[in-house]
Amino acid sequence: MNYYGYPNQYGMYPGLEPSQQQDRFGGGQQPGFPPPGFGGGQQGFPPFGGGQQQGGAPSTPPPSYTPQESVSAFAVDPGAIRGCLYRFTFVWLNSGNSFWFYPTFVGRDSVAGYRWRNFRWVYYGTDLRRIRSFRCS
Repeated sequence: MNYYGYPNQYGMYPGLEPSQQQDRFGGGQQPGFPPPGFGGGQQGFPPFGGGQQQGGAPSTPPPSYTPQESVSAFAVDPGAIRGCLYRFTFVWLNSGNSFWFYPTFVGRDSVAGYRWRNFRWVYYGTDLRRIRSFRCS
């Protein structure tokens, strides 16, 4: 049997017959996300379901100024924003919104961390394609 333990993008389990697909998790129930052993800040993955990333949110508010936006002709890529991990970072989104952000995780297509909102840090994540530009302090 060629079964790897996790569903593919269609929710099917490779190597299992169609009749075995439902039986695997008791009457068609899908396993919870993330898979067992992942999440909670382990192995570089961001937390899901109320967990807290190693280090957590900053204990102080962000700087009181708004930096000048630098125009970038290039898309935001993971390598560029990775240099801002655990640093106060001002983010400008394509939508026109802007805010202070404290990134704690950078993935291939996304970034997560803490966003300054209503005078407190709130866990937040977004797709890198939504970011117009950013500046670390």
